[in-house]
Amino acid sequence: MKRKKSLQVVSKKLDENVQFMKDEVGVGISFDVDYREIVVLRNRMQLYYINGLVDDTVIVHLLKELVNLNDHESEEVNIFELTKNRLVNQQIEVENKLQNITDQLLAGLIILFINGEKEAFIIDVRNYAGRQPEEPDTERVIRGARDGFTENIIENCSLMRRRIKDPRLRNKIVQIGKRSKTDVCISFIDNIANDFYIEEIEKLLDEIDIDNLVMADKALVELMIDKKWSPFPLVRFTERPDVAAHHILSGYIVLIVDTSPSVIILPTTYFDHLEHAEEYRQTPTVGTLTRWIRITAVLASIFLLPLWLLFVLDPNLLPETLSFIGPKEKSSIPIYIQIIVADIGVEFLRMAAVHTPTPLATALGLIAAVLIGDIAVKVGLFTPEVILYVAISTIGSYVTPSYELSVANKFIKFWIVIMTILFKATGFVFASTIAILYLVQLKTLRTPYFWPLIPFHPRGIWQFIVRVPVQKVVERPVVIHPKDIIRQRVKDN
Repeated sequence: MKRKKSLQVVSKKLDENVQFMKDEVGVGISFDVDYREIVVLRNRMQLYYINGLVDDTVIVHLLKELVNLNDHESEEVNIFELTKNRLVNQQIEVENKLQNITDQLLAGLIILFINGEKEAFIIDVRNYAGRQPEEPDTERVIRGARDGFTENIIENCSLMRRRIKDPRLRNKIVQIGKRSKTDVCISFIDNIANDFYIEEIEKLLDEIDIDNLVMADKALVELMIDKKWSPFPLVRFTERPDVAAHHILSGYIVLIVDTSPSVIILPTTYFDHLEHAEEYRQTPTVGTLTRWIRITAVLASIFLLPLWLLFVLDPNLLPETLSFIGPKEKSSIPIYIQIIVADIGVEFLRMAAVHTPTPLATALGLIAAVLIGDIAVKVGLFTPEVILYVAISTIGSYVTPSYELSVANKFIKFWIVIMTILFKATGFVFASTIAILYLVQLKTLRTPYFWPLIPFHPRGIWQFIVRVPVQKVVERPVVIHPKDIIRQRVKDN
C-alpha cells in the first residue's frame, strides 16, 4: 500500500491537521500530548499542548476567553482576526509550516488550529519545571551573589539581562539535534564582541549534524572543538551569572544550553581557568594574595610529587639544606610503586565521593582516613612521606578553580611522574618541556591558549599576577580583539 504523502503546511481542513498531529507527535498515544476541541461561532478549533510544560490554569483561561466569544460576538466577523485579538498572551506567532509547529509544540508552546484557516497560532506560555536559582557548589564565594544558573534557558537568559541592561546585548537562539531539538542561546554584546568569533561560532553550530544533544553543554563543546582528545578544557564553564556577565561585557561570547546549569565562555585561555570570583570580592591586596596562593597550589599539584620523586631517586640533586627530604627507612615496596598506587587510590576515593549519597559521605571519609592514613602506613604499604606529598598534590588540584583544568593537570602530573621514573632528571625536564610546548601550540577559535605568557603580553601578565583595582582596568583583553577596547575612561585628577 502506498503511503499517503504527509502534509507540509497547515490545511484548511481541520481533520487533515488532526491526522497529521496523530501521526507526527503521537496524539492519542503519548499520554502527555493533549488536545481540546471547542466550537466558537460555529467554527471548530483545536488546542494542542504538552501536559507538564504548560500550566493548567493558562489552558483554562485560554479556553474561557475563546468560548466567551459565543456570547459577545456575531457570526459574521472574521474568526481568525477576532481570535488573534482576543489572545491576550504575551507572545503569539502565526505559522503555516507544520514542521515548525510541531517543534514549537514539543518545546512547550500551545498550538491553536481553526477550521478553514491555512495558518495556526503559536502561543508561548511555557512553564518548565525546575529548581530555583541557588549558589553553585563548585564556585562558592564568602561574599557575593548567591544565585546561579538553572536548567531553564529562559531563566538563565533573564539572570543575564538582570546584570546587563545594555540594549546591544543579543541573545540568538538556535536548535541543535534533529530529535532532541535542544535550544542553544548565543549571547554577546553587538558593539563589543568581535564579528569573527560570532560568525565562527554560528558556523560551527550550523555544521553540527546529530540527532540529539541530551548531554547538553559538554556534548556541544565536543561537537564544536577540533582537538577532542586534548585533556585541557578549551572552553570555560561557569554556573555563576555574575562571572558570565563579566565576560560578556569584556567581549567574550557565552553559549547557554537548555537543560544545563552551566554556560560556555568562548574563547578562553589556560590562565582564564585560574581565576575565581572570590578574588574580586576581596580588596585588591587580599585578592592578589589569594591568587598567589592559588597559583602556588596549582603548581604544587603538577610538579611537587614528581620533583620529590626525582630527589628520592637521585639524592645527589638535593642541596645540603634539603637533605631531610626522602624516606628515612627502606621499604620493600619501591617508592615509585607507592606513589602510583597512592595516587590511583586517591582517584578511587574522589570517584567514590561523587557517587556516595550525602548521608554516607562522612562514613566514606572515616574509612579513607583509617585505611590510607593509618593502617596502610603501619603495614608498610606506604611510607609517611608518600602520603604527605600525594595529599598536598591532591589538595592543590582541589584548589584549582576549574574542575576541568584540575583533571587535565593530573594528566600532566602522571606524565611527568612516569618519565621521571624511567629517565630521572632527564625525564623530568623532557616531560615538563613537552607539556609546556603542547600548551603553547593549543588554540581555541584561533586564540593562543597560553596567552598572555606566550605570546608575551606585559599588561596581560601583570593583570593575571596582580588583582588590579577596578578603576585601573581601563581596557578589555586584547587577545579577543573587542570592537570597543576601552572599558572605562579614567578622569585626570
